[in-house]
Amino acid sequence: MEENNIREERLPGEVVETYRPRDTREVVETYVRPLPGLSRKGLSSVKSSRPRRTGLRVFLICLFVSVLLAAGAWCLSAYQQSQRQDVPGAYEESPGKGQEITIPTYPYGEGASLRLEPQTGRVLSSPEIYSRVNPAVVMVVAKLDQEAASVGTGVIFSRDGYILTNYHVVEGGRECMVVLSNDLSFPALYVAGDAKNDLAVLKTDLTGLPVAEFGDSDLLQVGDPVYAIGNPLGVELRGTFTNGIVSAVNREVEVEGRVMNLIQTNTALNTGNSGGPLINEYGQVVGINVVKMMSKYSSVEGLGFSIPTASVERLVNDLLTYGEVQPEPRLGMSVLPMSEQVADDLWGVEVVEVSRGTAAEQAGMLVGDFVVRVGDLPVRSSQDVFRARRQYHLGDQMRITVWRDGELIELTLDLQEAVQ
Repeated sequence: MEENNIREERLPGEVVETYRPRDTREVVETYVRPLPGLSRKGLSSVKSSRPRRTGLRVFLICLFVSVLLAAGAWCLSAYQQSQRQDVPGAYEESPGKGQEITIPTYPYGEGASLRLEPQTGRVLSSPEIYSRVNPAVVMVVAKLDQEAASVGTGVIFSRDGYILTNYHVVEGGRECMVVLSNDLSFPALYVAGDAKNDLAVLKTDLTGLPVAEFGDSDLLQVGDPVYAIGNPLGVELRGTFTNGIVSAVNREVEVEGRVMNLIQTNTALNTGNSGGPLINEYGQVVGINVVKMMSKYSSVEGLGFSIPTASVERLVNDLLTYGEVQPEPRLGMSVLPMSEQVADDLWGVEVVEVSRGTAAEQAGMLVGDFVVRVGDLPVRSSQDVFRARRQYHLGDQMRITVWRDGELIELTLDLQEAVQ
């Protein structure tokens, strides 16, 4: 306190800002503001040691005004953005979006298939999951023209060289190359793809490759741990391993005008992760990473999406067999999400609507029936019905067993109408 009093006696004012040039002996400009409790008469002005430099003062004033104007414009822009409806977009655009794929092709219909394995074995540690799956993860590089290329991720699902990735990774591609986890690179051929479902199949001439095991995404529950391996931001960060949880299942997300049914996860996904695996705690691929939620006006983190393998299995097998995805048949009925116990050791989902003129009505399905079996698959939820439907194509017949008035009745649906 004593030291402060001495300073107040020597200089009855507070120095707010002082500008000094390189020659520290010259005080160019000093502004003195009165200290509280002192009158203006008791203050002495502190003047520059040389004549005032009007040009410098004008420059500083103009600079200050310019900063104020820039800050005002930024605040106005921020306010306008805050008043807009912030609708996040769920996609990372392909450099070759909308362009034809001209990558040399490999014939479909060669008998290859993708199969989901049962969930067996023990829960694996993170290092065990990485060491098991990473050898089957590749970097996919699609050459678009002389200067541009699209970089994404792919998963080997067949020892004779079939690879699954996103359609938008190879869209517009003229040539394609895959890089294995051991840094060896090989050309890849294009088998087939589907832009609507964002899946594509590639083929290399290599055999004896490490493969990833695919599991059933229908077994996932919210909160389950999941992992991702991919090439975020391109080449330099290849083989990046991230983890998170399942944030939601069966999330309907609008992607560029179409609705996709996806797994939502907070696992870190970025540009370059597209086409890579989402992995469960058993080391099985349960999704193909496709989307990161983005926003124009705010930061969005922890919102990634993957195509569930329960859908991937049918889609990929259609591509491998027919070269294109076949229409999914419409059943013509609506059921409640969860099952009820209708008899000892017998559960079923209740039918709440039957559409006129559909396969369900023509087979004799009634509102109030309980679907207990589709084919040989017991039904414990509506997902079991949808899961069974994925195994059928137009023209097939589906056997459904229902519980009605205390007895089991078997119906046969003639599947002739496609899901719109």
